[in-house]
Amino acid sequence: MHEFLNNIITKPDGKTLEFKRDSASPTLLMKTVAAFANTAGGRLIIGVGDDREIVGLKTPLDEEERLRSLIADSIAPHLFSNIELVTINDTTLLVVEVFVSALRPHWLKAEGHEQGVYVRIGNSNQQANRALIAELGRSAEGISFDEMPMAELSKDDLDLVAVQKFFASDWRLDEQALVTVKLLTSYQRRLVPTKGAILLFGKERALHFSDCWVQCGRFTGTDKALLFDQCDIHGHLPQAVESIMQFFRKYSKHEGAIPLTILREASINALMHADYSQRGAPIRIAFFDDRIEIENPGILQAGMTLESMQQGLSRIRNHVIARVFRELNITKRWGSGISFIFSEAVALGLPNPQIVEIGLRIRLTIYLATTTTVFGLEAQERAVIQEKAQVEIKDFREAQGGETTKAQVSVDGGAQAGRGGEERKKAQVKGEVDIHILAACSAAPLSSAEIAHALGHKQLSGNIRKALPRMRDSGLLAYTIPGSHNSRMQKYQLTEEGMALHLTYTSDSKNEKVQVPVQVELSRKAQDNIVGEAQGDLLFEAQDEFFELAQVHLQILSTCATSPLSSAEIANALGHKQLSGNLRKAIPELRIAGLLHYTIPEKPNSRLQRYRITEKGRALLSSSEDAVVK
Repeated sequence: MHEFLNNIITKPDGKTLEFKRDSASPTLLMKTVAAFANTAGGRLIIGVGDDREIVGLKTPLDEEERLRSLIADSIAPHLFSNIELVTINDTTLLVVEVFVSALRPHWLKAEGHEQGVYVRIGNSNQQANRALIAELGRSAEGISFDEMPMAELSKDDLDLVAVQKFFASDWRLDEQALVTVKLLTSYQRRLVPTKGAILLFGKERALHFSDCWVQCGRFTGTDKALLFDQCDIHGHLPQAVESIMQFFRKYSKHEGAIPLTILREASINALMHADYSQRGAPIRIAFFDDRIEIENPGILQAGMTLESMQQGLSRIRNHVIARVFRELNITKRWGSGISFIFSEAVALGLPNPQIVEIGLRIRLTIYLATTTTVFGLEAQERAVIQEKAQVEIKDFREAQGGETTKAQVSVDGGAQAGRGGEERKKAQVKGEVDIHILAACSAAPLSSAEIAHALGHKQLSGNIRKALPRMRDSGLLAYTIPGSHNSRMQKYQLTEEGMALHLTYTSDSKNEKVQVPVQVELSRKAQDNIVGEAQGDLLFEAQDEFFELAQVHLQILSTCATSPLSSAEIANALGHKQLSGNLRKAIPELRIAGLLHYTIPEKPNSRLQRYRITEKGRALLSSSEDAVVK
């Protein structure tokens, strides 16, 4: 013990260690003891000051007896701990060693079972909520949350088509097979789905587990001040892994330092070990210029510390989800995922990842080899795109000669080679309204009313009413609640094909400026106009591909350039007494194009809502001003 104290006396307080100068605050001491017992155990050392000065105790024997009585009288259930008197340089300290308790959760009797349970988060004690209290009890009994039955549901509440799709085609989809992988369990002489089954393949998962989804965001810079891109993933959990990787791959061709192998393992780990009993926030993936943060609900399981995790200690939180992921070959590492992440970072020459507990959540931070900004990449690409477009326009003019002819023309010169597959997909899209719907739903699933609002309409227009079912039948959109088509909570989300098509249009608008071909009469003069228009378009690469640059858009960007404004303030700045039709249409278009952002994105209809110009918008505004000067 003496040697141990000599080694840790200079260490800071942490998950399993706390120093106290004296026992003058018994309630704080009891919170620490109970928190140690509920989480990973620990040592409470009394007689050491905040500056690590060893002050000792004046009456150590009396303090020992008092502390034993406090623990016995203040904490329930009865807690066993080891209390020792340790003398260092003629100074006596009191060391309370607490082990992870099999009787957890323990609570302070004075505060009661619902309010007096504490857990250790970092170097502090935090009050546990009801969900965490229940999880502590389950873990003590060896029961995982996702193995519990959902008595009110039946096998029909599972998406059996998806189950058959994910498992091998020759896998017999019968009740015995579902019981084997614990998607079904016996409850009162009948088979019902487990919580894990609904989490994995539930038809209406959002109704039972509203926070079981993944929120991905690409931020500009190193904080969350400016969101550049967003993707909300609501599909079945086995599919979520690939959807997350698809989000990362959008940037991997530009940001070669993105460690996809590490990110895949980290994403699987987050999905498998999230505490789905906790409510309040989904799994979150935040992509910054210099790092990627993957955050999931739940604290470390009992007996585990951040250090032991890095050394390879692992405990399965969700047995059903882990079993299914294993059966589907999504994961091949039992208990070695975190160790792999750290070793792979070393192999790739990356800084060591960081794992921290924040509140009732765990955050894994993966640092990138180099810092790369999204707008910096776009600026580099624009020069290449402009040079390429000028060559294509020249070739187009030479091919047309001096004659008047009818042709299908796109701004890139009508290049169609190698685009057969893309054009067949794009044939499913009937006009700009479909493109705007894809763009609106790419950020998050939206209801039909929210889609109409995003496109600048007060209510559903005829075109939108026709477009939504057509796009759903084409496989571009899907219901978020497929089992209840008329549910008031129904929303539309992009399918993989819809997202791929949206990304194709977005990529085209940034890289090649491909547009839906239109029939035009071409004469020599008209061809000259096309050249001028195309070169002008290249000045505004930051725009959405179907966004028509008009004076009103530039005026709105200009008014918002100095400070965020509400829609009414924008109208007033432009000399209108109230919102005109053009303004009502233009503001949502600017937001969808990524040129304006809400100041309160989580509350679009807030009376305090303002519109802030983005870096993309500033770049466009600056380019337009340069063009006017020239």
